Amino acid sequence: MNLRIPEQNKVLLVGRLTRDPDLRFTPQGKPVCRLSLAVNRRYKDSNGEWRDETAFVPVVVWQELAERCARMLKKASPISLEGRLNTRKWITKEGENRSVLEVVAQRIQFLSKEDILPEEESETRISSASAENDSVTEEQTTKSDEDVPF
Repeated sequence: MNLRIPEQNKVLLVGRLTRDPDLRFTPQGKPVCRLSLAVNRRYKDSNGEWRDETAFVPVVVWQELAERCARMLKKASPISLEGRLNTRKWITKEGENRSVLEVVAQRIQFLSKEDILPEEESETRISSASAENDSVTEEQTTKSDEDVPF
């Protein structure tokens, strides 16, 4: 019997950006874009009342896909993405250990026609083949003054 084991680290999300994309470049010149995605869930509570719950998810996008996101998306843009979970760790200037769980996007679909440039209408689904193998450390990106990067 030949059983196929499904990919074990896969995330599919649909939501809206909470701020404009932040495009930066590593010292090696690789484009990296950070997004913040708001993902909503609507449910009925025990009293039968509708409630909304929102989760805010940090997203990292690499290479050409990063540049396209920075160029074509803005705050409140709706997107659908496919990616993988990644835990990034760093030490603050004060010596404290920090970590963040984020999604490394491998495919993004722009869900608003306003976000699609005329020459790219036929190419709304974008993938980044190298995104699967890329990771970033705090030293590779331009540092900010905050403890938590981006």
